[in-house]
Amino acid sequence: MKTNNHVTEEKKAPHLPGMLMLWVLIIAEIAFTVLFIYCVSQLSIYGEDTVVIIILIISALTAFGLLPVCFIGLKVIKPNEAMVLTLFGRYYGTLQESGFYFVNPFVASVNPCSADQDASSSVLNSMKIKVNSKSVQLNKKISLKAMTLNNDKQKINDAQGNPIIIGIVVIWKVVNTAKAVFNVDNYIEYLSIQTDAALRNIVRLYPYDENDAEGEKSLRGSSLEVAEKLKDAIQEKAGIAGIEILEARITHLSYAPEIAAAMLQRQQASAIIAARSMIVEGAVSMVEMALDELSEKDIVSLDEERKAQMVSNLLVILCGNKDAQPIVNSGSIY
Repeated sequence: MKTNNHVTEEKKAPHLPGMLMLWVLIIAEIAFTVLFIYCVSQLSIYGEDTVVIIILIISALTAFGLLPVCFIGLKVIKPNEAMVLTLFGRYYGTLQESGFYFVNPFVASVNPCSADQDASSSVLNSMKIKVNSKSVQLNKKISLKAMTLNNDKQKINDAQGNPIIIGIVVIWKVVNTAKAVFNVDNYIEYLSIQTDAALRNIVRLYPYDENDAEGEKSLRGSSLEVAEKLKDAIQEKAGIAGIEILEARITHLSYAPEIAAAMLQRQQASAIIAARSMIVEGAVSMVEMALDELSEKDIVSLDEERKAQMVSNLLVILCGNKDAQPIVNSGSIY
């Protein structure tokens, strides 16, 4: 069935048990061979006037020559594989379940991603995908396994206009073989292009770091949310190709080399400021606690000038980068 020039339904290809048809074809070959030998022997007995025997000989020879064509209809499907079949240019059906089948010998299996499907395309000839951590070349059968698509790293500007280098990996699988074969020219190349486009659109919505946008979500700090939005964006475009996106994850994220050094200094400065702020906040609270303790326990009576001197000394000790060197004051501060 076609709607708006797109295949929308996947149907099961008409078939017969392969083992049964294999034995039928073998027995038929033997039978026609025996018939041919028998008719030739009878022809030598009755002579050339026996028209029926001649017709049987011709029929046996024709059948013997045509029967091997039927062996082409024997198909073997492994687990997690599918074969999309066409008959004289029309969609015939799909074999998905593993097993041994016999189909119309004139059908042709179609896979636009196979290397021999388009020998003129260098992209197709060199295209490989990872299946279960192995690199395999695609053939006329379509894999239904979960596969990985790992595109090259891209240079994209983030929400602040800073160029960054980002790479992602997409876990996907084919769920509708008819759509994958007939709705797009090459479903792997189509997925790769849509992945690049979605990545650019999503990255431009976020800054690289949350410090750059005053607490807003960022690529580095909200990677899970970014990956989820990226997955949804790719799935929206991949549905027409019968592909389901299982997962999308960021595998590489860094500033572009031309600004990496400057951004590193900026991050270091932000880290130093944050650390100093925390140290000062802690030191002030400790000084306040010390003054309150001295006042409550009436250990020593301090006027405002002595309190200021004590606060100054404590802040120097608590906020300094080096250990303080104590100085014993033998006289009065006045």
